[in-house]
Amino acid sequence: MRPVSMGLPTVRGHVEASDRPDTPDLVDRFGRVARDLRVSITEKCSLRCTYCMPAEGLPVIPQQRLLSASEIVRLVTIAVRDLGVREVRFTGGEPLMRRDLEDIIGGCARAVPGTPLSMTTNAVGLEHRAQGLVDAGLSRVNISLDTVDRDHFAELTRRDRLPAVLAGIRAAARAGLTPLKINAVLMPETLTGAVDLLQWCLDEGAHLRFIEEMPLDADQAWDRTTMVDAQHLLDVLGARFALTEAGREDPSAPAEEWLVDGGPATVGIIASVTRNFCEDCDRTRLTAEGTVRSCLFSDSEIDLRDAMRAGASDDDIAALWRGAMWTKWAGHGIDADGFAPPQRSMGAIGG
Repeated sequence: MRPVSMGLPTVRGHVEASDRPDTPDLVDRFGRVARDLRVSITEKCSLRCTYCMPAEGLPVIPQQRLLSASEIVRLVTIAVRDLGVREVRFTGGEPLMRRDLEDIIGGCARAVPGTPLSMTTNAVGLEHRAQGLVDAGLSRVNISLDTVDRDHFAELTRRDRLPAVLAGIRAAARAGLTPLKINAVLMPETLTGAVDLLQWCLDEGAHLRFIEEMPLDADQAWDRTTMVDAQHLLDVLGARFALTEAGREDPSAPAEEWLVDGGPATVGIIASVTRNFCEDCDRTRLTAEGTVRSCLFSDSEIDLRDAMRAGASDDDIAALWRGAMWTKWAGHGIDADGFAPPQRSMGAIGG
């Protein structure tokens, strides 16, 4: 078995940005402005999806290296109040693995009232916490689900937890965590069940989005020559459903939409590899350890946690964050000669 590490990104506490324009927003050298904040709050997960986690899970991050609930609230407050962020999504690992998740959501809801707070989750355990999370201030969830076949689910995730996931999805709908979005990673192993998954989502009133697999797996087994692309999926779905291209409702939205059988229901495809949307990217990311990661594929990170713990002011933190985003890459460069995947996997970065 190949040993798996969290990766060793280049972590810095300062970045030169002398030619950066005088604006409080998170702008980069290509004119993009980050408005969407993704906050990873743990590396732990209750599943072991083959495209994300190694079978044994990721190495545990010592508790003292993780951002505390109050530190997360402080950084979210700075992002919204001082940096122009308009939407916050909590990710993992699996956010439900943190017992203080409701405290994190509630603290952010009080600190930045009116800001949409959402979460990406595998829904294991959500059945028992959905209403409490809504009461705390959570407004919406994206749920990862690649198949509705129980045996196939157990094979893909290395856990027989499909009933718990489906119960969590239905609990989320009852609690009002809508619009309910289902995310499925597009792989040869999931293509055969794509039609059944879409039909299930249509029956449940959920919005399904397929995501092209990216080179972010912990085992680094991704292969550009064998990945399933958006067009192949459209061909498969088109044999059962009438699909009409509807485009994107927002240029920075990652999913291209297709009307299903004339609508109003749609299916989305996030073609991160073959139809990348890097030029319209509006995201900024915080890892569970409190570093800013301006791009999924960049191994350069700016440390905000240690700055906070050393007594940095909110203005100091904001300045570090602006500098980190100014140096953001133009794009992920997957098709470029010499491309190398990031050292951290998706589970360690946060989605």
